[in-house]
Amino acid sequence: MMSKKQTYTISIYTENNIGVLNRISAIFQRRHINIESVNVSKSEIKSVSRITLLVRITEDQMKKILGQLEKQIEVIKAFYHVDEDTIYQESCLFKLSSDLLTENDEIQRIINSSKSRVININKDFFVLEKSGTKEEVEELYHLLDKHGIMQFVRSGRIAVTKEEMPVSELLESIKE
Repeated sequence: MMSKKQTYTISIYTENNIGVLNRISAIFQRRHINIESVNVSKSEIKSVSRITLLVRITEDQMKKILGQLEKQIEVIKAFYHVDEDTIYQESCLFKLSSDLLTENDEIQRIINSSKSRVININKDFFVLEKSGTKEEVEELYHLLDKHGIMQFVRSGRIAVTKEEMPVSELLESIKE
């Protein structure tokens, strides 16, 4: 029986070494799997990085990839979760013409209804910041696109699990 594709958030705890992201992405590339988003940051554990990936694959593929990830020398531990098990967000920035703020009432309504905020204004442009789900970010993009977006950038997904994930204790036991 073929299992269906779904979205997985993968959290990979790694040593902070040069080339680790390249080796991890190669695992997906060899299987022709597209990584929809990637975020790398420090984690809750000193000197350990957390790579958060978003992929759309089957659970069978996910289990095989998890095994491959954990074979990487720098990978301390990897986890995967479905959307229902995580609290997740993306952040984005929009650069728009300052004229829109003064000459367009709709822009103010869009800013207020989208729970976005202006983080920078000058005579030529303003910068709008929005955090939310991918769908919320895309909805705001479509609303603003009609008015002309000068620049747009979106982060990869960041996520925490709803259930306790005692990764600190797990990593401490691995280090010992």
